[in-house]
Amino acid sequence: MRDHYNVIVIGSGPGGEGATMTAIKAGKRVAVIDQDTQVGGSCTHRGTIPSKALRHAIQQLAEDEDGVEPNYEGLMRRAERVVQAQVQLRSGFYERNRVDVVSARATLADAHHVEAAQSSGIRARCRADKIILATGSRPYRPPDVDFAHPRIVDSDTVLQLKATPRSITIYGAGVVGCEYASIFRGLGIKVNLINTRDKLLAFLDDEIVDALAYHLREQGVLIRHSEEYERVEADDQGVRVHLKSNKVIQSDVLLWAQGRTGNSDNMGLEALGIERDTRGSVKVNEFYQTAQPHIYAVGDVVGNPSLASAAYDQGRFAAIHALTGVCEQQLVEDIPTGIYTVPEISSLGATERELTTRKVPYEVGHAFFHHLARADHRAHHGDAQNPVSPRNLARAGHTLLWQRRLRDYPHRPSGDVAAGRGQYVDVFHQHHLQLPDDGGGLPGGGAKRVEPRARLIERPQKQVAAARFQLQFPMKHTASP
Repeated sequence: MRDHYNVIVIGSGPGGEGATMTAIKAGKRVAVIDQDTQVGGSCTHRGTIPSKALRHAIQQLAEDEDGVEPNYEGLMRRAERVVQAQVQLRSGFYERNRVDVVSARATLADAHHVEAAQSSGIRARCRADKIILATGSRPYRPPDVDFAHPRIVDSDTVLQLKATPRSITIYGAGVVGCEYASIFRGLGIKVNLINTRDKLLAFLDDEIVDALAYHLREQGVLIRHSEEYERVEADDQGVRVHLKSNKVIQSDVLLWAQGRTGNSDNMGLEALGIERDTRGSVKVNEFYQTAQPHIYAVGDVVGNPSLASAAYDQGRFAAIHALTGVCEQQLVEDIPTGIYTVPEISSLGATERELTTRKVPYEVGHAFFHHLARADHRAHHGDAQNPVSPRNLARAGHTLLWQRRLRDYPHRPSGDVAAGRGQYVDVFHQHHLQLPDDGGGLPGGGAKRVEPRARLIERPQKQVAAARFQLQFPMKHTASP
């Protein structure tokens, strides 16, 4: 390491990478310090990439006509190849741009000095004009649960299981819990999904939530709503979760999926007056500045939205502001999200409940996934499930306001949703290849103009109305009437 840098970025996940590349392209001297031996952060090594690679490997195995028996350890080896490909790709970014990358644990010695402690015991201290924290987050661990026991894991350590369990209890039915419920059930493992709330993923529209719950149950996942743990016991025979309702759930493994906490402890932030909340999230302003205006924080360490795509942009925006003192760019109000359950879900914008609360009227239109040739292809391969395709909301003036999607067929959920954001509804229907026309074909593929099925309410702009396009999900694949 050098003695002085214009910018030091702590963390090499999406947020750190976005900040680093923005600063280095501006001609600044930049260093990245990450406690992992390889770049990529939790997103590449313990979160998004390995879990999605595992899910894809399981789907491929399910479609394999040879009927090979699934093996968790073998599937993780497949996922590791994807991880290493990502590491090689991202390492090339830093090497090509001549960024100093240091594998060490970073702490703030004072307002402008960063101390890097390597695993070998070597310590180095360097000065930085600007510091950007992009340390990410880790799974939340309550103190009364023994995570030292090999049968109790979280979303990081579950990737290190050495054998395929026969049963698993997942405590927490958020995004991570639901995704892993789909993954483990795809391996033929008995899954108990314990939800502390009265429904799954309450931030989604009710119809999407009901459809997801239906498909999880159809796959064999046992869902228990409105339950809370009292204590957890583990031994060589298995794990027992004692619930406050006097139920005892026993399984081979317990996966704890009850939120995340920011990686901001033991970094010297308190001495600098940098505030954190109870979950370790660093408090920042609209420019991602902390209480020290030259120290920024981005990505999961600042809390919501906790999305890789958003973290990358946060890193870019923070770097721009750090270098120029201004940044007119900001995250869009509604960020597309993708949830990799089976079927997948993507979402954008307000839910039906929120529009009702805001007293925005809407109308309902329908299109069906089973009108698509893709559905016939899936049915040909024995796939009886036929989940929902897009649901959209549009306000008067035909501007696309909102979309939900629940689909089993592989796709790019966030990209599909974002494609229509802010576009006119008729333009969206002409070019969005996932919406069938009245004859069951693909819109945009021929000369026929595709009209929205719902009647758009034409009203003056002062009387904002909305039309909702949604796709109802058939429980079984049925022929078009």
